[in-house]
Amino acid sequence: MSEKKCCHGPGYATPLDAMKNGKREKLLYTVTVQPNLNEPHGDYLSTVDVDPDSPTFCQIIHRTFTNRLGNELHHSGWNTCSSCYHTEETSTDLVPKRDKLILPALNSDFIYVLDVATDPRKPEIVKTIDGSVLKSHNVTAPHTAHCLANGNIMISTMGDAEGNAKGDFVLFDANFNCLGTWIKGENKPYCGYDFWYQPYFDVMVSSEWGAPKKFKRGWSDDDLTDLTQYGCRINFFKWSTRTLYQTIDLGMEGVIPLEIRFMHNPKRAEGFVGCALNANVYYFKKKSNSDEFDCRKVIDVPSKLVQVGNGRPREMGGLISDILLSLDDRFLYINLWRHGDLRQYDITDPENPKLTGQVFLGGSLCNDLTDVKVVEDLELKERPDPCYIKGRRLEGGPQMMQLSLDGKRLYVSCSLYSPWDKMFYPKMVEKGGHICLIDVDIVNGGMKLNENFLVDFGKEPYGATLPHEMRYPGGDCTSDIWLAA
Repeated sequence: MSEKKCCHGPGYATPLDAMKNGKREKLLYTVTVQPNLNEPHGDYLSTVDVDPDSPTFCQIIHRTFTNRLGNELHHSGWNTCSSCYHTEETSTDLVPKRDKLILPALNSDFIYVLDVATDPRKPEIVKTIDGSVLKSHNVTAPHTAHCLANGNIMISTMGDAEGNAKGDFVLFDANFNCLGTWIKGENKPYCGYDFWYQPYFDVMVSSEWGAPKKFKRGWSDDDLTDLTQYGCRINFFKWSTRTLYQTIDLGMEGVIPLEIRFMHNPKRAEGFVGCALNANVYYFKKKSNSDEFDCRKVIDVPSKLVQVGNGRPREMGGLISDILLSLDDRFLYINLWRHGDLRQYDITDPENPKLTGQVFLGGSLCNDLTDVKVVEDLELKERPDPCYIKGRRLEGGPQMMQLSLDGKRLYVSCSLYSPWDKMFYPKMVEKGGHICLIDVDIVNGGMKLNENFLVDFGKEPYGATLPHEMRYPGGDCTSDIWLAA
């Protein structure tokens, strides 16, 4: 892969260029959910100062409120990414700008467009797309937003207008006019969630969560009786024709495949998907002389047999809700939101990931939780201690992750989705969430909690709130997709 240094455009010429020449992050845009549905200011984007030389280090320095109830902001994306990189020969007048952050709302179907260029420390909403726009195309529950090389923006959706499962994607132009849905033909996924594309191989891959009408009310074991309404598949599309050509059913071992990633190197037709419920990671790779992909489980985190209160013992899966790849495709990071740990794997041999780091950041099994008894644990001899930073106990478990471009700092938030937060971690909802920082050894592998870094969302102006996804103004490890040189 070329390591040409960036000269024009919003990003970097290659993933390795971003890793070696990218600037250190100083701001962290954090999607923040207001769990109190009666608070009229609603969800907001927090601007967090992460510059260690700043007098406001680790503080929220600005809040961009939606001023609307019931949004459930979730993930975010850029109007322009490194797929729009330009060379020195390109006229600077034609170079796209990464100046808008797009915030889809999972519950309201609204989409907020924020100007992050005029004053990066104080983003401002410049356009609001009403939820009726998506419903007019029979799609709802927008999730992942990716910028495309042609200047358009594509957002995955998970439901139809009635909230039933329906995997699709909706397109917007550079001025955020809706262009309709993306998939052509009658063959469509049952469910939708995340996606990643690789034009060099004429392929896009997507994952599945479930029907909005089901996951919005919280988790229920009974939902798994109908796997047309809850996901267990990954889906491959022809990028050029927008048609679904291969679906791989992962079965019950792969229920709820959420975050999905191709390798950053655009000439590697392989990647990973984290399957939430049973805490498994699958590796997929394009077959030789074929457009189809093989897929196999490469990480299997055992469930733990636990007893809560006087209830019957039952298995508790780890719940992998996020995965992340370093820009050099060397390390894979996964979270275990229920078990409470975050893991680093060396994927130099991607079919045989090697565990190289593990940090416990709370979870449902801490040894001071007296109402929880661990009956059987195939991995740990002792239950983990609760995690404290600056005297503040971390409630909840590790959730969304964002890695610095150089791979040395891993930021971790705690909120999954507020209806689920309220079921599994009511104390976190009551006391507010947090962002912590993990220091990473990129030479030998390994991770260590930074005990001097904590962003506390427990004392926000309108009550405790819940931080979810995080992005840097200059691009990050989960938003940029590169075109092959």
